[in-house]
Amino acid sequence: MTILTADLVPSSRRFDRRWSIPVVLVAWWLVWRFGFGTHNLPNGGPTFIQDWFLRIRNAADAGRDSSPLFIYFFNPIAKTTGSVISSMMSLTTNLGWTGITGIASAISLWVAGWRHGLLTAVGFISFGVLGLEAESMQTLVQIIVAVFLSLLIGIPLGVWAGVSNGFSRVVTPVLDIMQILPTFAYLPLITLFFLIGPASGTIATMIYAIPPAIRLTAAGIREVSTATVEASESLGATKWQRLTDVQLPMAKRTIVLGVNQTMMAALSMITIAALIAAPGLGASVISALIKLDVGAAFNAGLAIVCMAIVFDRVTTAASVRTERASRAGGAASQRTRLLRYGAGIGLIALGVILPGINRSLATFPDRWVHGTRNPVNSVANWTQLHWYGATSWLTTTVTHWLIDPLQSLLSNTPWPVVVLGLALLAYFVGGLRPAIVTAGCLMGAILMGLWPSSMTTLASVLIGALFTMIIGIGFGVWLGRSRMADQLIRPILDAGQVMPPFVYLVPCLALFGATRFTGIVAALVYASPAVIKIVAEGIRSVPANTTESAISSGSNSWQTIVKVQLPMARGMLLVALNQGIIFVLAMVVVGGLVGAGGLGFDVVNGFAQSVFAGTGLAAGLAIVFLGIMLDRITQSAGRSRRTTD
Repeated sequence: MTILTADLVPSSRRFDRRWSIPVVLVAWWLVWRFGFGTHNLPNGGPTFIQDWFLRIRNAADAGRDSSPLFIYFFNPIAKTTGSVISSMMSLTTNLGWTGITGIASAISLWVAGWRHGLLTAVGFISFGVLGLEAESMQTLVQIIVAVFLSLLIGIPLGVWAGVSNGFSRVVTPVLDIMQILPTFAYLPLITLFFLIGPASGTIATMIYAIPPAIRLTAAGIREVSTATVEASESLGATKWQRLTDVQLPMAKRTIVLGVNQTMMAALSMITIAALIAAPGLGASVISALIKLDVGAAFNAGLAIVCMAIVFDRVTTAASVRTERASRAGGAASQRTRLLRYGAGIGLIALGVILPGINRSLATFPDRWVHGTRNPVNSVANWTQLHWYGATSWLTTTVTHWLIDPLQSLLSNTPWPVVVLGLALLAYFVGGLRPAIVTAGCLMGAILMGLWPSSMTTLASVLIGALFTMIIGIGFGVWLGRSRMADQLIRPILDAGQVMPPFVYLVPCLALFGATRFTGIVAALVYASPAVIKIVAEGIRSVPANTTESAISSGSNSWQTIVKVQLPMARGMLLVALNQGIIFVLAMVVVGGLVGAGGLGFDVVNGFAQSVFAGTGLAAGLAIVFLGIMLDRITQSAGRSRRTTD
């Protein structure tokens, strides 16, 4: 009886999946075809939410110097943060490039070893070689402050989540929402309370960087063996002693990995924060974007990549050394430790003393500056000149055959049909819960008064996600099956993941002009590295004996991929789809700066003109709704497939 039931249920589900979705799509198309342009909602309708946000913004502006909430809470936070940043920037100026390089190299030497100390020295010198020493130090200071505050808050909360199931259940949904939100969505709310400037940029970066610290700290605490914890309890250890003497030491490597991810998130966000007047490398990229200067944008992006590589490699090596030291009982030769610390102290002393002896040494020598701006601009100009015909044709073709029809389907179908259609698709893909979430999020976009903008953004996201998955599966399968390909391409993917989103916009804008397609191309480039890596990991996770059995049965490479490896890796493929959609959404919104329109443009317009501040805040919230909707649908699809299997 159980066998019959198990056989029947998947058959019914297969019928639903096979026929219900096409039926919904066909019915939707028919309504659009014959009800074109009826019951549509223009931007600004309804307006009461935007008007309410505008009143809140005006009230906040009027009460910054009189409201107790601002006087005793928001203003002191902004002022203190700004003062710390200003003081640290002055310190970096006084220390000069030699002092900062010596201190950073010494710290890397102490926590990660000789090789990474040298890597740090090379990385910090590269900032000067690129002609961006001052901008790099501004970015570095903001990251240090943001990461310090993130860890100060995130690690204790992570410990709490690791030892308390109740708190973990409360904080996990909040962290989920924080991590799926596009970075643009943070900015309107931050400026509402803290205005624009370095302090606001640092606070926005801190909020964005906190979730990895909490998650990985909690994971490290929970990974500690239950037997080990019980053994400490049997010896009479208190909860505090168990935490400080057992759980935290054994979770040290995972916590250090949390520091790594917090740093990378901070570096990603601080460049976006240039939109709210955060200084540094992000501001250089924004300036290049305004001038359409591909070389300057690439130059600043290269400095950000160098900084990201240093942060990533040093913290990763530190986590590995931490684990090795714990396994070895912390035993390292006294001579080695003294040599490392002595060399580090020597580097600091040398770097700090040189500017004191000769003040001119505090500034990076002009004769050593060799930026990449001019060579890259030469290549960009040649490419634009010779590829214009191809890029123009591609832009026109994709826009005519894909972007316009999908955007028309979403924007010009009566809005109740769109809500019902997307909710039904979510139901057939993932079940009742994602259908309810989808309907709720779409109604939220309607209440924000930004229905056409939301549909423009949604159309771009869906097309970008489609192209991203095609490229991600193609390259991911190749990397998963070829170790040599993985070794050759992975460094490029690593660099692509740490490159700030704005950097992608400039060459795409030069090649494709200010169009919706430009935002999609930039999103494709931005999201592909993560998707390729996840797909490759899924292919590698397929048991080798299963693949060998298929080959021995006469399957060729194509049959092995299509009939064995991809089906067995479909769980990871759905994870790749989820992450791809979230990355594409983040970048498509940024693409509002270069003609993509949609919610991204509304957010930026809210920054630029105070009269549209309410629209900007509403657009930020609409982005949140789209992100939650798409995340829940793709996650539920993965769970549904596993349940069916």
